[in-house]
Amino acid sequence: MSAPATSRAGLQGRVGRVTRRDRGRPVGAAPPTALKNRLHWAIALLLATWVMPFVVYAGPVRLTPYRITLLILFIPCLVWLAQGRAGRLRLPDILLLLFSLWCVISLAVVNGLGTAIQTGGIQVLETLTPYLLARCCIRSADDFRTLARVLTWIIAALLPFAVFETITGRNLYLELASHILPSIGVTDKDPRWGLRRVQLFFEHPILMGVCCGSVLALTHLVVGREFSFFRRWTTSIVIGLTAMLSLSSGPLSGLVMQIALMGWNRVFGWLRARWLLLISLVGLFLVAVSLFAKRPLPNILLSFAFDPDSAFFRLVIWTYGTRSISNHPWFGVGTGPWDRPAWMAPSIDMFWLYNAIVYGLPAGLLMLAFFMTAAISVGLARNLSPLHYDYRVAYLVSMASFFLTGWMVHFWNGTYVFFLLMVGAGMWLCDASPAQQEPTPRRGRAQTKRRIFRSEIARQRTAANGLLGEKLEPVDR
Repeated sequence: MSAPATSRAGLQGRVGRVTRRDRGRPVGAAPPTALKNRLHWAIALLLATWVMPFVVYAGPVRLTPYRITLLILFIPCLVWLAQGRAGRLRLPDILLLLFSLWCVISLAVVNGLGTAIQTGGIQVLETLTPYLLARCCIRSADDFRTLARVLTWIIAALLPFAVFETITGRNLYLELASHILPSIGVTDKDPRWGLRRVQLFFEHPILMGVCCGSVLALTHLVVGREFSFFRRWTTSIVIGLTAMLSLSSGPLSGLVMQIALMGWNRVFGWLRARWLLLISLVGLFLVAVSLFAKRPLPNILLSFAFDPDSAFFRLVIWTYGTRSISNHPWFGVGTGPWDRPAWMAPSIDMFWLYNAIVYGLPAGLLMLAFFMTAAISVGLARNLSPLHYDYRVAYLVSMASFFLTGWMVHFWNGTYVFFLLMVGAGMWLCDASPAQQEPTPRRGRAQTKRRIFRSEIARQRTAANGLLGEKLEPVDR
């Protein structure tokens, strides 16, 4: 593929002067561009209101700052989508639209038109708006890096509040917020290891761990790419420590998975089909456990949980949740009670099961298909530069964390919005141009010495390949 005209023009006048940054750039590639540091105003507004724990009511409707923001941005997102700012329409977009439509239909069938308009409208608002916002406003490596940096800053700033809360048992964040406007209530949970489980501005400590922990891969592989070795690892430890203070098995499992996947990519970076090998090994392990283990795999995994009672309750949720789905397969139970024994609590601590129980099996399958097709689409993206390849690994590792914790946690309210924002934030990689190269560091920051990893050569050799190592032919875009 020939280089763009702009890249040829940018290289004129530089013959005979080769900088250290130019040595690592393919011949004919565009010169580095200035790093864009500004997050799109709409996403900045959503993140700013996402961290606000205020709650007000307009009649029976519960309004939070981020929900008001979604209401304001819903129409603009549809207009931007129609204008083509998200690129061409893709299968995950269609699946999420069908999921939202089915949720409204199921609520209308089970609970009536009034509930479909009120509850279904909020469901559509919190489902489509954050995803479409990310699809339309995160369209380049600069946008993705800036989002990762802002999230890293937010979570790092929360660490002092988290340490104070886990030691003293006081949620200083909510205490300060409650002096301004009514805020969400403090969730009282039994201490673990003599420490309080940190809640911060979330409805539950486990949600804090899910959101903060999911950013670890973005911090290490995206933001940390510009840092020195010491600063990269220090920043990653800060993010991991903040998430760990939730003291919940689900988020900790997500952290461990991210560390394991990043370690696998680092150690086996020289192997083109390393991800195919990993998937094969995991498949063989699952088959071996099914054939030879004395206990089912879920029982084995949940035996490592902090609270055995909580782990057992999740097994019970799966047992009776699948039974409820079989009793109400098409439209679910709506806002009514789901089929369970009288002694069971009504909560459904499994995101991937929740939608099928409440809105019917089609909704559950559509949400799962949406998530998987989004990850697969990014995973099979081709013509990526080494920079884009690293960003793709970070995105997919973060998605793997969401997938794992979704079997132990239900994403609701702000966490649900954050989850869909993160899924949409990586879809730009499907349209990434191979001519885009790594931008220069920000002006005023000391030049970070270029570090050569053992896997750098392998990354450059496989950057144009699919995630599983298959050879892909370049195409003109």
